[in-house]
Amino acid sequence: MAHYKIATKTDTMLVFPKISLRPEVVDYLKEGFLNKELLASIGHQEAERHFQTLLTCLSHPPSYTCVRASVHLASLEDIRRKLGEELKKQTCASEGEELEIDTHPSVPDVLLIPVVGPRCVQQLSSEVVAGVQCGNAVLRGAHVFAPGILACPKYMKSGDTVSVFSDVEGKCTRGAFGFHGKRTFVGNGVAEKDRADIFGTGETIRGVGVRMTEPLYWTPSFDGVLPRLAFLQNLPSVVVGHVLGPQPGERVLDMCAAPGGKTCHIAALMKDRGEVVALDRIRNKIELIRQNAERLQLSSVKAFCFNSTKVVCDDIIGDQEGPPFASESFDRVLLDAPCSGLGQRPNMMSTWSLKEVCSYPPLQRSLFHAAVHALKRGGVLVYSTCTVTLAENEEQVAWALRTFPRLTLQPQEPRVGGDGMPGAGLTPEQLGLLQRFRPELSWEAAATTPLAKRADGDTIGFFIAKFQKN
Repeated sequence: MAHYKIATKTDTMLVFPKISLRPEVVDYLKEGFLNKELLASIGHQEAERHFQTLLTCLSHPPSYTCVRASVHLASLEDIRRKLGEELKKQTCASEGEELEIDTHPSVPDVLLIPVVGPRCVQQLSSEVVAGVQCGNAVLRGAHVFAPGILACPKYMKSGDTVSVFSDVEGKCTRGAFGFHGKRTFVGNGVAEKDRADIFGTGETIRGVGVRMTEPLYWTPSFDGVLPRLAFLQNLPSVVVGHVLGPQPGERVLDMCAAPGGKTCHIAALMKDRGEVVALDRIRNKIELIRQNAERLQLSSVKAFCFNSTKVVCDDIIGDQEGPPFASESFDRVLLDAPCSGLGQRPNMMSTWSLKEVCSYPPLQRSLFHAAVHALKRGGVLVYSTCTVTLAENEEQVAWALRTFPRLTLQPQEPRVGGDGMPGAGLTPEQLGLLQRFRPELSWEAAATTPLAKRADGDTIGFFIAKFQKN
């Protein structure tokens, strides 16, 4: 089976600019990544280099696509074979070769598919400008949907070949004929709609606006591909379920569950025996959790629209089906907390203010209080985020250990990420019990690291802590 060349750090560093953030947010992040403990450990020059690399790699996609296989429905090898057959129907434009589907050496239900890129794609004179979120999606294998198009040529017709750019600062006016501000090229495609269809009706037009034929980074589309057997999920998000370690017959709480990927993984790991209570505050997301569970044939999932900070009520005695619950009702609790999301990749821009970024730690602590009260003695609590800030990760662990003396940090299996980052006053032993996924460190050794090993680090920025209630 042919292998595509995976881009090295040298190839990719200059493809996109660093993630566009407000200056005060950059300063805030830098303060965390150049804190006194870290500087004493690795020195200023090394810490500064890691931080600048982080800002660059956040705007680029990881070098692989991670698929969680529904091994409760079929064997990993059977899913791998079927996925390969489906992907043969897609082509990588000019290359036209097969992609190898790798297994992960320590996560038993993961398949890895290399992302091909950056590829040599010639820019065209006819240009479409898409919003930054749309541009991010293109880098992960999506087409350009019509609502994401901000500007296109005056006489663009369905069937025209166009170059697609992402507006990385959010300054393009919707409906413009062109845009010459800061933007970045993400590939070529074929228009599926006329300009008049996109902008001329006064209504939001749905469906694909540009079908990507030569994306700068190529990864297969999973739209409609093995919906029951292959679930797109970032590697750290799969690791979380294994670290939680749910067992058949247990009662597990997923506090911030939507859209339900981790919820369904937990239920599958329990062999669908027991109960997984999934909560989320947004009502229309609850139906999405239920649909995912139904599609994956998981009857143990019970989803409710509820504010998880109020999940425990001291007036309740005994078990009941829906929230709130009596204290110490759950064997295991997953708090995949709402966070600033500054570890997501690819992400070319965040418009969030420093106030918005700093609004999450208080909410996380409120949820943590509820999680500890909901957890049985001897039970396991896993706290995770998809962000890189010290305040939402290691500092929250240090706070939790001070606030809840009955909590102790536990070893994590599988061990895929690196140690926690110094800066919150945790001991080296405590940092060694945490998992922080730091994509900037993976980029440092990208040229000499095999894909299966790069997958451990070249992912989104993520954090996992595991506690036991004694």
